[in-house]
Amino acid sequence: MTQNITQKIIETHHVEGELTAGSEIALKIDQTLTQDATGTMAYLQLESINVPWVKTELSVSYVDHNTLQGDFRNADDHRYLQTVAAKHGVVFSRPGNGICHQLHIERFARPGKTLIGSDSHTPTAGGIGSMAMGAGGLDVASAMAGMPFRIKYPKVMGIELTGKLQKWVSAKDVILEVLRHTDVKGGVGYVLEYFGEGVKTLTVPDRATITNMGTETGCTTSIFPSDEITKAFMEAENRADQWIELKADEGATYDEILKINLSEVEPLAACPHSPGLIKTVKELSGMPVNQVGIGSCTNSSYRDLKISAEILKDKTISEKLHLVMNPGSRQVVSHLIKELSLNDLIASGARILENACGACIGMGAAPSTDAVSVRTYNRNFLGRSGTKSAQVYLVSPETAAATALTGVFTDPRTLNMEYPEIAFPDKFDLNDNMFIFPPSPEDAKNITIERGPNIAPLPSFNPLEDVLGGKVILKVEDNITTDHIMPAGAKILPLRSNIPEISKYVFEVVDPKFPDRALENGGGFIVGGDNYGQGSSREHAALAPKYLGISAVIVKSFARIHLANLVNFGIVPLTFKNPSDYDKIEQGDELSLEIGDLTSEVTMTNKSKNFTAVLQHSLSLLDSQILKAGGKLPWVKKQI
Repeated sequence: MTQNITQKIIETHHVEGELTAGSEIALKIDQTLTQDATGTMAYLQLESINVPWVKTELSVSYVDHNTLQGDFRNADDHRYLQTVAAKHGVVFSRPGNGICHQLHIERFARPGKTLIGSDSHTPTAGGIGSMAMGAGGLDVASAMAGMPFRIKYPKVMGIELTGKLQKWVSAKDVILEVLRHTDVKGGVGYVLEYFGEGVKTLTVPDRATITNMGTETGCTTSIFPSDEITKAFMEAENRADQWIELKADEGATYDEILKINLSEVEPLAACPHSPGLIKTVKELSGMPVNQVGIGSCTNSSYRDLKISAEILKDKTISEKLHLVMNPGSRQVVSHLIKELSLNDLIASGARILENACGACIGMGAAPSTDAVSVRTYNRNFLGRSGTKSAQVYLVSPETAAATALTGVFTDPRTLNMEYPEIAFPDKFDLNDNMFIFPPSPEDAKNITIERGPNIAPLPSFNPLEDVLGGKVILKVEDNITTDHIMPAGAKILPLRSNIPEISKYVFEVVDPKFPDRALENGGGFIVGGDNYGQGSSREHAALAPKYLGISAVIVKSFARIHLANLVNFGIVPLTFKNPSDYDKIEQGDELSLEIGDLTSEVTMTNKSKNFTAVLQHSLSLLDSQILKAGGKLPWVKKQI
C-alpha cells in the first residue's frame, strides 16, 4: 500500500488508536523542545510528575523569549531552567545562543523523527523532514516523562509545488500564498505535506520558513521530504550521519490537494490583524511606513539576513522609519561578520538586536502610536507588537529591505538593482559552546535546583462536579487568539512562572476588567465564536483562566492546541450544536451545564433567558477522564 510521508512517520511511531481520520491516536515522541516563556512551567510540571531523568532521545531547553532583564525575574527563571535541565537530563541553550526553531533545525532536528515543543512554531523542523508539532507545556512535560502524545489522526493536504520562484520572490511569499487559499483555519485537522518538482528548488531554510508559518493555517503540522537538498544542508552542519531519505511513495494519495505554481507567486503581505488577510505588495505600494523588522523564527536564517544585507549594502535606510533586525542564531551572525555583511547592515542604519524572539512577541522595539510596521515575522495579531494601535504587515525579507530603503511599502521588483544570488557555505561555522549538555544521571543527583522568588508553586485543581454553574464572565467574537487571552510582551512575560500574578492580565487587550469580574463571581464561563484560541501554544491561556475559576468555554469551534490545553487544565471545551444559540447568550447570563461524565452531549440551561440548548464536544473517553480528574497533571501522576 502506498503511503505519504505523514502516514509513514505516524506508522513508525504509533502506540495506540485507530489510524483513521479523526480518531484519537498516541505517538511515541523522540524529541522535545521548550522555550523560556513556556518552559519554566513545563519543568515545574515535570518535577511534579517526579521522573528523575527524561525518557526521550533528546530534550532541549532554549532561552529566547524572556531575554530582556529589566529586573531579577527573567534572570532567576533562566537560572532555574539551567539547573533543572542539568538535574533531569535536558540540553540547555543559554541566553543569546539563538531562537529555538532556528537552532533546532541547525543542530538537532532529524528527518523521520517526532518532535513536540511548547511553542506553536515547532513545525519549523518540518523543513528538514521531522514531524514536529506545537503543544502545551504539560504535554511536553508528559512526553519527557515517557508518555505518548495524543492527537486526532490527521487528514493530509498535499501541496503540490511546480515551477520555480521568480527573482525577488521568496519562501515567505509561498506560505502567504498558501494562507491566501486556506485563511487561518483552513488547515485545521490537516498535516500540510509538500511535494512536486518545485520542492527541489527550495533550500532547507526556505522550507523551514514555509513550515514555520504553516502554523497560521491552524494545521497540525507541515512537512517536506528529506532529499539531496536536505542531505547537503545536514552535511554543511556536520550532521550527515543523521540524514535519511524520506519521501512519499510513488502514487501516494492525499485527502485534498492544493496546487501552487511557484513561477506565478508574487510578493505578498498579510494585513492587520491576521496572517490570513493577504494582499499583493503591489496593491500596498506607496503606503508610508514607520518601522521595519527583519528576523524572528520565520525569517532569521543566514539566507534571509544575507539577502537583506546585499539589498542594503552601500545605502542608508529612509529617515522616515527605523529598522530592527534579530538574527536567528550565533551561527548566522558569525557568517555575517566573516563576510562583512554585518558591517553593511550596521552602516545602512539597521539596529541589530539580540539573537532572540524580541519584537515578534512584543519584547522591545514596539512601534510608535498608530505606526505602520512592516515585519518578516509570522503573526500580526492586535496588540502583539506592544502597541495596540499599530498596524502590522507581514512580508518577505526582500520586501522588508526594499521598504526600509524607500520609507514606503515597496515591491522589491521595482528596485533599480541586480537581484542578489545567495550561495550557501559548504560548511557552516559551527560552535556549540553555548549549549550545556547534561551530566550523567549519577552526577545529576548532586545538583541543586535554584529557584528565585518569582517562581510560585503550581496551583492545584479539584475534580469536576457533574453540574457546573455560574455566569458568563465574557462573550467574544470569532478568531480570538491566545494573544488576546494571555498577552505576551515585556511587562507580562516575566510573570510566566507565577500564575497568581500573570492571571491579572487575562484578556487585557479585550476587557481589562475580566480578571476582577471572574474572581468576584467565583469563576464562571467564557462564550466565543469560531476558531477560539488560534495562535500560540501558550498554556497560560488555559491555566490562568482556570486559576480565575473558569470551568468551561463554550464556542462555535476551537483551535487544536488550545483545545488540548483546556483539557489539560480541567476547563471543559464545549461547542454549540446549533451555532445560532451563540446569539442567544449575553455576558452576565446565569448558566447551568449538566456535564455528567462527559461521554455524551451536554444540556445547557440559560437561567437568565429561560431557554435550554444542546452543547457537544470532540472529547475522547480519555479526555473525559482527564477533565473529571481535574486535569492532566493529576492523571499523569497516577499513570507514572
